[in-house]
Amino acid sequence: MTPAQLSTTIVDALSTLVDQGDLALPDGVPSEVTVERPRQKGHGDYATNVALQLAKKAGTNPRALGELLAARLKEADGIADVELAGPGFLNITVEAGAQGQVAAEVVAAGASYGRSDVLAGQKINVEFISANPTGPLHLGHTRWAVLGDAIGRVLAAAGADVTREFYINDRGVQMNHFADSIIASALGEPKPEGGYAGEYIDDLAKAVEAASPGIFQLEGEERRAAVRAKGYQIQLKEQQDQLDGFNTHFDVWFSELSLHDSGSVPETLARLKELGHVFEQDGALWMRTTDFGDDKDRVLIKSDGELTYFASDTAYYLNKRARGFDHCIYLLGADHHGYVGRLRAMAACVGDDPDQTLDVMIGQLVKILKDGQELKLSKRAGNIITLDDLASEIGVDALRYSLARYPADSPLTLDVAEITKASNDNPVYYVQYAHARTCRMLANAADLGMTLPDLATEFDPSLLAHERDGELLRALAEYPRVVASAAELREPHRVARYLEDTASVFNKWYDTKECRMLPQGDEPVGPANLARLVLVVATQTVIAGGLDLLGVSAPERM
Repeated sequence: MTPAQLSTTIVDALSTLVDQGDLALPDGVPSEVTVERPRQKGHGDYATNVALQLAKKAGTNPRALGELLAARLKEADGIADVELAGPGFLNITVEAGAQGQVAAEVVAAGASYGRSDVLAGQKINVEFISANPTGPLHLGHTRWAVLGDAIGRVLAAAGADVTREFYINDRGVQMNHFADSIIASALGEPKPEGGYAGEYIDDLAKAVEAASPGIFQLEGEERRAAVRAKGYQIQLKEQQDQLDGFNTHFDVWFSELSLHDSGSVPETLARLKELGHVFEQDGALWMRTTDFGDDKDRVLIKSDGELTYFASDTAYYLNKRARGFDHCIYLLGADHHGYVGRLRAMAACVGDDPDQTLDVMIGQLVKILKDGQELKLSKRAGNIITLDDLASEIGVDALRYSLARYPADSPLTLDVAEITKASNDNPVYYVQYAHARTCRMLANAADLGMTLPDLATEFDPSLLAHERDGELLRALAEYPRVVASAAELREPHRVARYLEDTASVFNKWYDTKECRMLPQGDEPVGPANLARLVLVVATQTVIAGGLDLLGVSAPERM
């Protein structure tokens, strides 16, 4: 019995009490009831405070309502006992057979277990990284590569229609600086003012020449335009390949330049004028974002006629909304705190409710330590540590998991030695090893000729009656709720922490001799062995599914 199923049982009990006239709820019976796992042993399998929540509305006191509900629940299928505690808490013990059925449900559902429809019908755009195509991806991008991708995964698992989007900043003066830097390298000239440094520029110059022989013999603006286009193409392809290798995949790569070429920006300005939220001052065009809580109004067109980034940002937001996205999630770096207010005000200026359509997440800085020193420099990139450097140094799985297990808004310091060591003190190793252990157990079972029993006719869930069985089953039953909350709160670290807790419960179960899955010595394979075979497959399924939500592999051997 999962928490969701128990919630339904409690709701049904309340409905029966109302229908029989034993209980009056003027506002109606709630559609769901909060069910939690007690913190202390001896307080049952699950607990609920529904009696405290409904007593006042029912015109009675919590203990009286609790007694009434407890008596009804004791008659329900799958409930072994209900105890009234304190001011009106209900501690519920589930029958072993009902609890054991969770293992069968997990196995039957397979990889779809934990998925739900709590966000069904929502079309969500998750934009993250959005780096300039002028250099390698760095440490800050790496954190968003992990969190943005994981957020997209948990949202999809909760039923949302998700699009992961990379906004390519391919318009602006930085693209000319980029081209001029490549040209200077190819011609052996000093780096131009405002240009880019690092060996990657020299590599790009060679790659541009190889792809377009004679390109550097062109003159003036023709050469700059050609080099800019080819260098951009090569550098963007490198970013895409790096992210694919890092297990981060985008559905859309959206060009800022295409936004302007399509005429979206003039259309946006015209719409803002119609809505009355722009004004002219000092020869510039402004958006009156202070009407909606921004700390100052924002320039859309400078006095020299040049469009600002904010004009592009507004047009881009409207483009997303025009593509049918109900909700737009932005993942921005620590230096973008000021963007929260302006983006929310921008959404309001175009007629949206930012509470409903916009979510701006600000990530904090990450430090990587090696031998007690902070990794900062990359010979290839010049003055940054790149995603490729980190993935090579740490490994994709260890890096992804370590970045995913913390909230985005928490500053983070990771030690290379700590997150790569093969030790139970290392969370990613601990969780992956638990999965590998299930694989080894199932391989041993196969060697003994054990096969998964028919879940309808051969599996006896009541045989999973040991205390450790119950603890593991309750942990597996919690997984769907963890995934749903991770999606609704945009907090994939909840999945990581759940996996660590579940791996711990599984390892304690594994070490309990009364819970052994394999028969000992010459013992024949019995129904209890087969029941625990189902439990191990269920555990394997949940751990693999949780790791996949974080973009981390589930190895069969370690």
